[in-house]
Amino acid sequence: MSGAQGFPAFSRQRRSTRGRSWWARAWVQAMEDTSLDNNQLRKGRQYANSGQVGTITISPGRIAATVYAPEDTYESVVQVDELSDDDWRRFREQVAARAGHLAALLDGEMPHNLVEAASDAGVALLPGIGDLDPSCTCDAWELPCQHAAALCYQVAWLLDDDPFVLLLLRGRTRDTLLDALQVSTAVPDTPAVRRGVSVAEAVAADPSPLPEPPSLPAKITIDQLAAAGIEPPDGFGPFTLQFLVLDAARRARSMLNALLHDTAVPDTLDEHQDTIRLAADFPELGDESLALGIQAWRYGGASGLDVLERTWTPDEAVLNRARTELLAAEDVRVSENWLTLGVDLQLRLDRHGRWHPYRLLDDSWTPVGPPSKDPLVLEWPE
Repeated sequence: MSGAQGFPAFSRQRRSTRGRSWWARAWVQAMEDTSLDNNQLRKGRQYANSGQVGTITISPGRIAATVYAPEDTYESVVQVDELSDDDWRRFREQVAARAGHLAALLDGEMPHNLVEAASDAGVALLPGIGDLDPSCTCDAWELPCQHAAALCYQVAWLLDDDPFVLLLLRGRTRDTLLDALQVSTAVPDTPAVRRGVSVAEAVAADPSPLPEPPSLPAKITIDQLAAAGIEPPDGFGPFTLQFLVLDAARRARSMLNALLHDTAVPDTLDEHQDTIRLAADFPELGDESLALGIQAWRYGGASGLDVLERTWTPDEAVLNRARTELLAAEDVRVSENWLTLGVDLQLRLDRHGRWHPYRLLDDSWTPVGPPSKDPLVLEWPE
């Protein structure tokens, strides 16, 4: 019915151990609420980010990994109660109740209302205080110790990418659950019930020819929007609603264009990034406090905003190569992904290997031009 699955070890990185998704944060919260020693949690976060947790093996009711500490190697395990067959039946009923639930799971999302509906039916998907049972071969008495805490933090990253990891922990593999859902939602055929097609059969079947893709619709202007004559809600400016609808139409067209031509779809943005993007496209939606972010976005998009607001540790060879190419400069100083030249010029490396030019203006490092892969061709306009 269910089996183990291995996940490759995470390399050293700088990443929030809280998790991005709400269900990953709930997982971390359950672990941290159980802890009686914040120092163990702090060390666990350091272990997670420093790449000292080995391959993570997840099986129903159990997570295990080897944790590499400076003084020794430890085996850490975290146990979670599996759901009963009756729990799974009730969970499948909740998934089948709304078509969007299964689609969301397959798209890497865990809908709030699915978890709430399952809870109302007596099925607790997410762990609460005391539901995680950590153990470790180290001699620490705290639960969780720093090694088990590191393991739990990295499991939150796995949950961010795939909520089916949580369902595996609770006792069902992805294919087992999907097959059971398919059978339980089969369409009745007269008195008998027609059995559905299994996931394996569907994958193995010859695909039907697809229809011709639609043509890309023409761009629209703000005057062509149906929202142009709609009264905006309270708190919205006179043109805010129109700008938001126009932006949604543009984004939808951009995504369709990417799908039709098999190119990269637009980046998924958080609320802050999207606020900057909107203000860059529609100045009427911005204010003075966003000016620097808007300038960074116009030069470099999401990567330009990222290097404005965050630092990260790139490959040392990349920095050394750039520093060698810039030997003509009198003074080159390195700080994480920043190269500072003299007193008022700076290069900032983004995560795609592009260098962004900055100049010190009015005591503030300010983006002053578009990025380039070659640091020697950048210019710093006054």
